[in-house]
Formats: sequence, C-alpha cells, structure tokens
Amino acid sequence: MERTLSIVKPDGVKKGLTGEVIGRFERAGLKVIGLKMSCLTKKEAEGFYAVHRERPFFQSLTSFMSSGPVVPMVIEGDGAIKKVRDIMGATNPKDAAPGTIRRDLAASIEENVVHGSDGPDTARFEIGYFFNSLEIKER
Repeated sequence: MERTLSIVKPDGVKKGLTGEVIGRFERAGLKVIGLKMSCLTKKEAEGFYAVHRERPFFQSLTSFMSSGPVVPMVIEGDGAIKKVRDIMGATNPKDAAPGTIRRDLAASIEENVVHGSDGPDTARFEIGYFFNSLEIKER
C-alpha cells in the first residue's frame, strides 16, 4: 500500500468542493486515512513549497496557499501517487483530460483546486509536514 498527500487548495475549499474531491478519490478505490482543515501562514506555505523557492511562481503560489483554509489529506491505496495525480489531471486545467478534477472544477493554472505529491520522497515529506503518526488511521 502506497501513501500520498493531497490538498484541497483555498479555491476548492471556498467553492465547497472538498467533498467532491474526496469522493472522486474514494470512488477510485483509494482510502483517506488522515484529514484536517488548516490555515497556512505565508511562512508555512513557503516551507511546504521550498523546493520551488527559485521558481518565478513561488511568491504568488505561497500567497495563494496562505489566503484561506486548505484541507490536506493522507490517501492510501495501490499506486496511490499515480492514481491521485491521474484523478487530479494536468496542472493547467486547459491541458487536463476530461473528467479530471482540474479540467472539471479548476479556474486557472494557479487556482487549480488540488495539490498532490509527485513521488514517494515528496509524499513522505509532505505527509510529515501536515500530519503526525497519531493523526493517521493505521490499517
């Protein structure tokens, strides 16, 4: 069983899409084993996205991610990282496949409703950023 992190971003929370996002993951056979609502400070968002510090979008991304509540979740399942990324769709909603979260629900490349870890090392870091072991339901 693989674990990954997904986050319903501030735009998704504001639009009331948290349940829809979770439902899409669960209907695909994935299990949510950790869930909470958080409000990131700018500094916390910068720490989470530190890998992108030198990218031109870093400041706008971290400002956006600290602009309202987010809903991080730990998702578990066979091939969870790839499945979550497939369900989310491409970062730019215009490039995302029909039926994906971003194609169906996102407004723009930045306000794209959801985040998902891109690999096993990233998933471990990101899960640990938001959750301690007591907050994750063990099987």
